[in-house]
Amino acid sequence: MTKSSHTVEKIGGTTMSRIHALRDSLLIRDPESPYGRVFVVSAFGGITNLLLEHKKSGEPGVHAAFAGGEGDHGWLAALDRVAEAMRAAHAAVLDHPADRERADAFVRDRLDGARNCLIDLKRLCSHGHFRLSEHMLQMRELLSGLGEAHSAFVTTLMLQRAGIAARFVDLSGWRDQDEMSLDDRITGAMAAVDPMTEMPIVTGYAQCREGLMREFDRGYSEVTFSRLAALTGAREAIIHKEFHLSSADPRLVGEQAVRKLGRTNYDVADQLSNLGMEAIHPRAAKTLRQSGVALRVTNAFQPDDPGTLIDDCAAEAAAVEIVTGLALYALELFEQDMVGVKGYDAAIIEVLTRHNVRIVSKVSNANTITHYVDASLGLLRRVIRELEERYPSAQVGLRAVAMVAAVGRDLDGLPVLSRGLNALAKAGLSAIGASQGPRQVDVQFIIEREAMEDAIRALHAALIETDAPAIRAAA
Repeated sequence: MTKSSHTVEKIGGTTMSRIHALRDSLLIRDPESPYGRVFVVSAFGGITNLLLEHKKSGEPGVHAAFAGGEGDHGWLAALDRVAEAMRAAHAAVLDHPADRERADAFVRDRLDGARNCLIDLKRLCSHGHFRLSEHMLQMRELLSGLGEAHSAFVTTLMLQRAGIAARFVDLSGWRDQDEMSLDDRITGAMAAVDPMTEMPIVTGYAQCREGLMREFDRGYSEVTFSRLAALTGAREAIIHKEFHLSSADPRLVGEQAVRKLGRTNYDVADQLSNLGMEAIHPRAAKTLRQSGVALRVTNAFQPDDPGTLIDDCAAEAAAVEIVTGLALYALELFEQDMVGVKGYDAAIIEVLTRHNVRIVSKVSNANTITHYVDASLGLLRRVIRELEERYPSAQVGLRAVAMVAAVGRDLDGLPVLSRGLNALAKAGLSAIGASQGPRQVDVQFIIEREAMEDAIRALHAALIETDAPAIRAAA
């Protein structure tokens, strides 16, 4: 596809909550030439938690209260909280009373529709032939889409009031009877849109036959964003975050010590996703990569800074670019009779997959297989019981650990493993394990969980704050 001159840009929920302060600097930017940009927006901060469940605490929102059978009072009260939060969110963004009235009416229409749908679903499932559990994924999608539709509509009103030809592009399928693919949903909605003469504000959620939440859950907005960029032949895809993509968390190593990446590639982005530090969802990155669309990650609050460009280009010189960590569990199965016997690894993976346990890394030797996994303790206890039933003579253990990784486009020729182990030792830390794969993009250090932050600081100081030539000289 021939590249267009427009960009497709995504704004996350935390940034959306301050979108009124960013109207001129981020969205309009150049009043003389504001177009050629398509914006994909997330819900205002906190709204999706109220619609579904809190992402971190697990506190139930509308969906969780409805699914949990708390009775009408529970989910209806949760829906009222959503309405209140939505009104507060757009009241902070919209200055004109007429715009606020339109936004209030939009919220009433959408939430009344969702309320009636839930009531009808509950009535239908009171009959023995219908099961509520069979419809909860569709209900989760409907509820989630309310947040993005609200923020996109409000942002459109704000821009129109400022004299911008903004267009609300609703991919949520609200009251749409047609079943279509994601690509058809996007191309149909964008068919009459000219981004060079108007500014499309697109919902991050898209209702489609594939069911985005089935595979991506809350990562759906980045999938929508990447497909939109690919299908429209965008010149560049841009994600506006609240921070720069940096060499480490500045809260851990200090604002003065971190370095903005500036340039990296999709290999590094994939490694960061595996470690829970997503620059972009891996599937979205794959879409952009295959379409030849470069990704730029910027700090929304520093609009004049070009941020970090992510593409397929190789590094000009070998270097560690980022140090990050993730709390994990080490799930270890020891079986004396494993030597020379096939099938153990496949069986373990089958159990982990069935329980939807995310595997971050693994190591093995003659009679032991250890998977480093990202999952709750309760879920892993169920996994352990199943493995013990399948292999009654095996010893299955669980240990709380952390993985700290040094990541870069090209680590070839750098003594990252040895230098990292020395840095940990000098900081009084010991590694439980360490490994480096042949692709030369990351080195992983397994440590005690409580030592993760100290390990990140030690490795960042040794591998990044120290100049790269000094590292090579030590090889």
